[in-house]
Amino acid sequence: MSWLRVGAAAVALSLAVPAFTTAASAETLRWAFQGDAKSLDPYSLNETFTLGFLGNVYEGLTRRGPDLEILPALAERWEVIEPTRWRFHLRKGVKFHNGNDFTADDVVFSAERVRAEGSDLTTRIPKDVVVEKVDDHTVDFVLTKPNPILHYEWDTWYIMDKEWAEANNAVKPTSASGQNESFATFNANGTGGFRITSHEPGVRSVFVPNDSWWDTAEHNLTEVIFTPINSDATRVAALLSGEIDMMYPVPVQDIQRIEQNEGTKALTGPELRTIFLGMDQKRDELLYSDVKGKNPFKDVRVRKAVYQAIDIEAIKDRIMRGLSEPSALMLSPFMYSRSDEFKRHPYDPDAAKKLLAEAGYADGFTVGMDCPNDRYVNDERICQAIVSMLARVGIKVDLNAQPKAQYFAKVLASGGYDTSFYLLGWTPGSFDAHNVLVNLHGCRDDKGAGGPFNLGGFCSEKLDALTAEIGTENDPTKRDELIAQAFTIIHEEVAHVPLHQQGLAWGVRDNVEVVQRADNQFLFRWVKKN
Repeated sequence: MSWLRVGAAAVALSLAVPAFTTAASAETLRWAFQGDAKSLDPYSLNETFTLGFLGNVYEGLTRRGPDLEILPALAERWEVIEPTRWRFHLRKGVKFHNGNDFTADDVVFSAERVRAEGSDLTTRIPKDVVVEKVDDHTVDFVLTKPNPILHYEWDTWYIMDKEWAEANNAVKPTSASGQNESFATFNANGTGGFRITSHEPGVRSVFVPNDSWWDTAEHNLTEVIFTPINSDATRVAALLSGEIDMMYPVPVQDIQRIEQNEGTKALTGPELRTIFLGMDQKRDELLYSDVKGKNPFKDVRVRKAVYQAIDIEAIKDRIMRGLSEPSALMLSPFMYSRSDEFKRHPYDPDAAKKLLAEAGYADGFTVGMDCPNDRYVNDERICQAIVSMLARVGIKVDLNAQPKAQYFAKVLASGGYDTSFYLLGWTPGSFDAHNVLVNLHGCRDDKGAGGPFNLGGFCSEKLDALTAEIGTENDPTKRDELIAQAFTIIHEEVAHVPLHQQGLAWGVRDNVEVVQRADNQFLFRWVKKN
């Protein structure tokens, strides 16, 4: 695929288009996405769109550049003063949007809050790490064992204002289920380059530049207006007509249309996200199935049958129009040098039927499947195709496709992992294999302690031991070997069914310059409108 290259960080329908406000100056950017940020609490949902949306308002101790390199942000610099003690020197003179000073107290508070019950980002900092205030602008992180990638995900661990949270009864994080909303759900107070002046969930959000930002603005925007547009056709029509300046994702079937339209262009490239299927392997009986008294997904033969029943090339050609790369791993090949050593289990419906028969399901079985319909590229269509493919080997799937807000509230820890079979996407925030092993494969309990996004509850003590070693191994060659051993277990046990890395597709007007990062976060700080 021509778009699948490492240098990806560069960059007339009769349908009702949402009503936008009157024409604005050239510095007003109007953009749209297929869903919305349902909460402004930066610890509510560990989801790329939400994190990118809030990354314009909040900041971490670190941030990522256009090529995803780690850069200083609220921390000017850091050092490892002992193998188990990291020291971060905080930037002085930084203020939150409400005028409060940013200090070490805010870092200590945020470290506690992000690991508290209800947070969806608990793995940003290991639970056994102690955060110590040295002085107002110095913070130590004391580890129980070395961790070479401690700060790899801190660009999306956003620092909150302790004083503001306490004054507004927002000390506790709000969960993705929406059951414990607080002031932080609908209001934001970060240190970032933009402030949110209006937020109407499901309708629109308005951002303006933060005139007191500590950094130098590289954009030329005076206002940013975001409108969620769920309908692909309506979103495309809004771009083509000039109602909006930028939108994503572009439906793969409309990329050429946007390219050929005067005044618009499509930006495509590889995304680091892996789309995959998960199965409940923890419960003794599935919540949604006609099989009673046992759980078919506990049998590796059934899991492998699901895998081998899926024609991934057909999904790539017919649904993704070539804008995907089938994967044998739960990780982009850009993030692991030995990815080529792993090959997908072959598509083989006859082998799948044989495996089901060996497992005692010669006549198949019925299972419910959860799928978002506004989160990933062609997510519902992928699920519909999988339903059809599994039916051919005897597995009848009852598909429950719904908007991501309802979907995540149901299937995540906050919803009690209420699913038997599901589609999910994952971009490791650290851009490292360890993130995938911890979050998606670590043994967990029913509340999510362990691997919080291991929705199906796969558990291997040997894999957990390897993951722990990987987290502390500094030698790259030894570490890669441990990672290979870990992925071999995952592959052979069919812990999940990896599908593909989806492609990025953004639509922009010709007079708009943006930076398209491979993590699919859209940040205003690099936008210029001519």
